[in-house]
Amino acid sequence: MTYDNILLERDGSTAMVTLNRPERRNALSLATLGELTACFRALGSDPEVRVAILRGNGPAFSAGHDIGEMVAKDGGFYRQLFEACTALMETIQGIPQPVIAQVHGIATAAGCQLVASCDLAVAAEEARFATPGVKIGLFCSTPMVALSRAVGARRAMEMLLTGEAISAQDALAAGLVNRVVPAAELAAATKAIAAKIAASSPYVVAIGKAAFYRQLQMPQPLAYDYAQDVMSMNAAAADAQEGMKAFLEKRPAEWCIR
Repeated sequence: MTYDNILLERDGSTAMVTLNRPERRNALSLATLGELTACFRALGSDPEVRVAILRGNGPAFSAGHDIGEMVAKDGGFYRQLFEACTALMETIQGIPQPVIAQVHGIATAAGCQLVASCDLAVAAEEARFATPGVKIGLFCSTPMVALSRAVGARRAMEMLLTGEAISAQDALAAGLVNRVVPAAELAAATKAIAAKIAASSPYVVAIGKAAFYRQLQMPQPLAYDYAQDVMSMNAAAADAQEGMKAFLEKRPAEWCIR
């Protein structure tokens, strides 16, 4: 597929999805949201892709919604926009492959939501994160959903109420990102994590990703009941049997399930 607002490249079994509106700091227009959703849905059904990296061209990861297209619109447009945004975030977490955000510059509002919705995130040292909608009269209610699930309630509420940016190190401490590295090492550090994920059985990784998000919504006793069922099914699968045999025989596993 070809896109107007994003780029899609392949690096072995890793898909590289790049926000490509640098002149708008990769603002998430309605068209961009639609392209990202279509792209990730296509990647989700591609058995050759084991992991995806989401990054941005230009000076920023993403400045959030494109405010320029939001002025003087009717309620139908706003509903369509926020439904499209929600569809993207749910698609990222719903596809079998893990998605890693590679963050530089700023990730604000829906851009911060995008980071929080990815399965993992690596940030450059100078990266900044914010949900500043309150400052322009538009509380970041949809970004709040992903943010409040990625960081503690107090930290999320402070970001939402003040609109102030936090540093990459603060984002690391809060759990919004997994790793902070110098800007020169950002791409390599992100690819290194992707390579580790790609080395595991894609079937097992997909089982684990789906189970992770499902059990998060359950009370602990129900989560354990569900996890027992998932792990029992997983243990009987060919890749689990192969992995356990390879471990005992001290050899690399040869995955067979796509």
